[in-house]
Amino acid sequence: MVDNETPDTEYLPEEPATAGDLEALQAEIAQLKDQALRYAAEADNTRRRAEKEVNDARAYAIQRFSCDLFEAADNLSRALQAAHSTSLAQHAEPAVKNLVLGIEMTEKALQTAFERNGLKKLEPARGERFDPHLHQAMMEQEAEGVPPGSIAAVMQVGYELFGRVVRPAMVVVTPSRAAQPQEGYGQPGGAGASVDTKA
Repeated sequence: MVDNETPDTEYLPEEPATAGDLEALQAEIAQLKDQALRYAAEADNTRRRAEKEVNDARAYAIQRFSCDLFEAADNLSRALQAAHSTSLAQHAEPAVKNLVLGIEMTEKALQTAFERNGLKKLEPARGERFDPHLHQAMMEQEAEGVPPGSIAAVMQVGYELFGRVVRPAMVVVTPSRAAQPQEGYGQPGGAGASVDTKA
């Protein structure tokens, strides 16, 4: 037979929380809030980083392909320079004129395609200050009317993709003042002349 009577144990009411218990609970709540905020911030940073990586991958996806086309653009540019320097464009035969015109149109179409996809040509002007972030100095050469440390000529144009340099412009630079020998140095009897120690 099952005894359905309630047991003798009495349920005592919970003791009221003390000030110490309240402080401990408040500290735990503050800690949990701080932890939740940290996790939320970390999740937000991860999401932003992932978005940036996806956008960069999308933006720079054409970088490799465009670098392969730079040689074609250079060859078209050289062909036009040769045609204009030898006055082929002014040649009497219509076939030659049409050929030069076709090369000009092809080069223009290629540059337009580059610009449409975020590629910008880096073609510094003569006398522009040399910038190692945008230009690659191939040689130094004096140039009349060009200040020291500036661009005297462009050997090959460069390109940047959305502000990132994918090929620096190859340039000829005028020597900077610091690179020029100082008076007396390296000259016989000058301050930098070698001393004969054989005696």
